[in-house]
Amino acid sequence: MTIREQLEEREHKILSPFAAYSDESRGRDRYEEACDIRPVYQRDRDRILHSKSFRRMKGKTQVFLAPAGDHYRTRMTHTLEVSQNARTVAKALRLNEDLTEAVALGHDLGHTPFGHAGERELAGICPGGFRHQEQSVRLVECLEKDGQGLNLAWEVRDGIRNHSTSGKPATLEGKIVQICDKIAYVNSDIDDAIRGRVIREEEIPREYTEILGFTLRERLNTLIHDLISSSMDKNDIILSETVRRALSGLRSFMFDRVYVNSVAKAEEGKAQYVIRKLYEYYIGHMEQMPEEYIELVHTGRASVERAACDFIAGMTDRYAVMKYENLTMPRMWSVL
Repeated sequence: MTIREQLEEREHKILSPFAAYSDESRGRDRYEEACDIRPVYQRDRDRILHSKSFRRMKGKTQVFLAPAGDHYRTRMTHTLEVSQNARTVAKALRLNEDLTEAVALGHDLGHTPFGHAGERELAGICPGGFRHQEQSVRLVECLEKDGQGLNLAWEVRDGIRNHSTSGKPATLEGKIVQICDKIAYVNSDIDDAIRGRVIREEEIPREYTEILGFTLRERLNTLIHDLISSSMDKNDIILSETVRRALSGLRSFMFDRVYVNSVAKAEEGKAQYVIRKLYEYYIGHMEQMPEEYIELVHTGRASVERAACDFIAGMTDRYAVMKYENLTMPRMWSVL
């Protein structure tokens, strides 16, 4: 018996009957020999962690564009916070930690540069629209590894595709990530907004803080404990109604005071302008895109517009600005 088979056998002994067992996965789109050490979801977690898309998240905006400080969240640090919270919940509920972590690490791979401002701009100009969760799946299915994709298991891709509020994940592990994503971004965005002096802690409505807590640590502690206790021995992942309403109210407060705040969002118009100009340039100069995106068009797997969208969506904030400057600004030259 291989190490993988021993681990799969152990899952059936220790995990909840509601868990997604590794040896019962619906599998991959393309057949592969099973690893002799790692179960399927652990293998997928490793593939995501080693992907170029994952590394690029360190240079992508979470909420605040180009903050003057090293301690503001990026898309990668947000992802790691989601993963940590989700694994805590999965372990407590005896669900599959490997699947939970794989979904968490992959859920935001498709985010654009400049956060949701970039996403809104691409959604408005790209035929067929743009949704970061669908782009995350597109990355792991056909853009990573020079067009080969990561060939992830169906359950991982389902969790990534359905992590947003409107989604309906097929597994409890996917549902954990869906809720932990919201828990993470609402609370970390509060922390960053306070650090950036956009809001003060005492401005957060007491009707929510009296339920969830008055500090980041207290709120996370309340939410994670409530999620675990409310979901224990259930075939569902839920918050208690009181805590769910408080989290929803806190999220609404953040939309009113931070996500559309003029101080926090002052540079978004410029960022969207950069996205739009890059898109217009590349659909008219396809040959200037990297070879893998040109190949998508030549093989009929993408239109020029979709390939340009793929290229731009994968950029970091810094790289997008650099490409825009290279395309629009005259270069210095001299004769020696």
